[in-house]
Amino acid sequence: MITSVLKSSALALAGWLALATAGPVAAGVLTINANASDPAPRAAWEATVAAFRRDNPDVEVRLNIFDHESYKRSIRNWLTGASPDVVFWFAGNRMREFAHLNLLEDVSDLFTAPARTELHAPAVDLVTVDGKQYGVPYSYYQVGFYYRRDLLERAGVKEAIGDWSALLDACRRLKAQGLDAFAIGTKDLWPAAAWFDYLNLRLNGRAFHLELTAGAVPFTDSRVRSVLERWRELIELGCFTRNHASLSWQESQALLYQDRAAMMLIGNYIVPYFPPELRERMDFAPFPMIGPERRRYEEAPTNSLHIPALARNKTDARRFLAYVLRADVQERINRALLFLPVNLKAATADDRFIKKGKELLLQADGLTQFFDRDTNEELATLAMKGFQEFMINPGRLDAVLADIERARTRLLRN
Repeated sequence: MITSVLKSSALALAGWLALATAGPVAAGVLTINANASDPAPRAAWEATVAAFRRDNPDVEVRLNIFDHESYKRSIRNWLTGASPDVVFWFAGNRMREFAHLNLLEDVSDLFTAPARTELHAPAVDLVTVDGKQYGVPYSYYQVGFYYRRDLLERAGVKEAIGDWSALLDACRRLKAQGLDAFAIGTKDLWPAAAWFDYLNLRLNGRAFHLELTAGAVPFTDSRVRSVLERWRELIELGCFTRNHASLSWQESQALLYQDRAAMMLIGNYIVPYFPPELRERMDFAPFPMIGPERRRYEEAPTNSLHIPALARNKTDARRFLAYVLRADVQERINRALLFLPVNLKAATADDRFIKKGKELLLQADGLTQFFDRDTNEELATLAMKGFQEFMINPGRLDAVLADIERARTRLLRN
């Protein structure tokens, strides 16, 4: 049984509660809540659940699929109330917050010595708290510039954008052609955070970035201000979509396909959306280097599955998580998603974007997740609202940083 997508936060929560309170769940019923409403992940997980069902005919699987933003707003309610048996979530700090609150099941028993030899060690670290594993990572992916090669060439940008001056030059050339250099939609806030992350990583390095996202550094620090000063150069040059605050990332990507924007800073999950007639004109490049920091740090968000502490069918939930750890299963999932599998024995898709991403991440000097994954949830939301406001009105640079800093100090006190 696979339920339909629930599109709003209120509807998602109401629909789930109706299922959860309809009476005792029969033995052998496995309920999975997934944030997989986009076409590629939905198809991948429906196929995975169908294959698991064939291998485990004694288990009835209920897969509830939710849109991303509704899911993020609802998961805490599920973990503290009527829990499903498996939840999709984000490895790293966002998972650790729930583990520290004892809301997730310890699944260390799945990480046997033979299993560990097959898994990408940094991904296992991301689901580990105090030596125990609280989830199963299954994929990760690169973030960078996805761009229309033909539009850049038409504007006279022949070389790769390798540094800051080349980036500014490309923006000027594209603007002269009547194009936005970068499509972006900040309605859901997080797309703006990708710009903050990469500018901070390039200017100040990974160690400082993680100290900042951990709440250990004031947002009024001069190093943070330098990040927004660089960002302001791009904003004032007119590099970004003007009405970005009214667009989701899905809506803003259409500008790439309509010859209205040339590039987008986004994750590899955009690739399945490329129109077939434009796919050969699309390409990928890493975020350019800036300033004296020459080490290459990259974002590599990692996705994972977890068992809520209040789940009622933990036995079958463990069976499903163990199934997803398998190389053949991760291979099928990630071929469909065009992501990189965490299981090192799983083959990657024969796709040029995946190959470029794998090479980039293997050569990186260090990896991070994403601003809203590395940061306290409440602080991340407030900071990303500030980033959106800054993109609308860059003249409020200091006021925006002061607002975020007030939120940080308040959260530290609490």
